[in-house]
Amino acid sequence: MSIRVGGVVIDANDLDGLAGFWSRLLERDVTRREDDWISLGTGLALQRVPEPGTAKNRIHLDLVTDDFPGAVARAAALGATPVGEMHENLWQVWRDPEGNEFCICVS
Repeated sequence: MSIRVGGVVIDANDLDGLAGFWSRLLERDVTRREDDWISLGTGLALQRVPEPGTAKNRIHLDLVTDDFPGAVARAAALGATPVGEMHENLWQVWRDPEGNEFCICVS
């Protein structure tokens, strides 16, 4: 028997709005859409949940880029907000429009 990660799922109250954010940020097309589920290619999906996020994520995405200034500018333009300053000149924590945390990292 083997167990493997099939993908990462992000909870969303505004499913279409948050899927639009992640789709534009990562330049991924919607590949599957249901009432409470949107897939953005292989390995990443969003699901509608009724409750708002109330605490810091225990798991998060590390997004790697070779253009850190461009990546943070795009994230901000799409509605993400930084959480503090850049760390070790390598990574910075951000929140998507619903407060889900992720890091933008220098490759």
